[in-house]
Amino acid sequence: MQPFSELHEVERRYEELAYKMSTPEAAADADAYAQMMRDYKELTPLMEEYRRYTALQKDEQEAKEVLQQDSDPAFTAMVQQELCEIARNLAQSEENLRLLLIPKDADDEKSVILEIRAGAGGEEAALFAHSLWRMYNMYAAKRGWKCETISENPTELGGVKEIVFSVEGPDVYSRLKFESGVHRVQRVPETETQGRIHTSTVTVAVMPEAEEVEFELDPKDLRIDTFRSSGAGGQHINKTSSAIRVTHLPTGMVVECQDQRSQRENKDRALKVLRSRLLQQKQAAYDEAYNAQRQSQVGSGDRSEKIRTYNFPQDRVTDHRIGLTLRNLQSVLDGDLDRVLDPLILADREEKLKANKGDA
Repeated sequence: MQPFSELHEVERRYEELAYKMSTPEAAADADAYAQMMRDYKELTPLMEEYRRYTALQKDEQEAKEVLQQDSDPAFTAMVQQELCEIARNLAQSEENLRLLLIPKDADDEKSVILEIRAGAGGEEAALFAHSLWRMYNMYAAKRGWKCETISENPTELGGVKEIVFSVEGPDVYSRLKFESGVHRVQRVPETETQGRIHTSTVTVAVMPEAEEVEFELDPKDLRIDTFRSSGAGGQHINKTSSAIRVTHLPTGMVVECQDQRSQRENKDRALKVLRSRLLQQKQAAYDEAYNAQRQSQVGSGDRSEKIRTYNFPQDRVTDHRIGLTLRNLQSVLDGDLDRVLDPLILADREEKLKANKGDA
């Protein structure tokens, strides 16, 4: 059987999509056209590589036929050299195709709800939680994503005990999903008079944003309370009961939002977070309550549990999952997160590729 023969059918579908999008009927249905565009865009990298692969196969066949017809030693040597180059390109193209054929996470294209909480380390952990929030905001800005704070619990020294915010844009979850876990920081705090290095932790949870159609909330399952906002925000936000607390009665899950000026905006955001949390719980197929599910994702925040260490004295970032160590720690904290995420994504693809080969 010809390798990747199943892609003939995919190529036919790809060409059909291109034709349908060019017809006047397609433009008349905006939703259907948008879906075709998404499907076409998703198939394009695969089809470009597949066409490169088939072109290389054709070049290889033609070169072999030339060898059979010509006996000139110099010309034969040149063709054999060309065949070696084609073989290398074919092997690389085949590997690229296998990677592109790995099934994607169904949530990869979604926006996310991101929660950062200070773990072990007191005020120093809260200060680093704020640094991570800043890092994700700067990274989002570089990729053209939009960040909006949903709830925040600041400390007097400029840290945050916890902060919940949304990150909206294309393919957000596909990159940020690797950030879930315990982040450990080692540095000398500004408040340390003896110059000792402290170790603190921050937990990060990344949840794909759930749409209303994916997880419908029954109003009977909700208790919605209003209260006055606390903290910064000016006279209006402090004098009116615009803050919202939503309790999901079946699970006891509570979400608060007080960052917006109106009750309606705060309620909408709180429901968005609640819906995403519940969908995550459902997708994980846990029977336990949400807190147990979060525990499995981010751990307890203990110093021994970690996915990544930010070591300031040695100016290095280490991701313990793949043994990656990088210098220039500050550039990562300034939003140059692709230096960490690209190797993680590559390692994840290679792991899936091995698993697929093992199943074959």
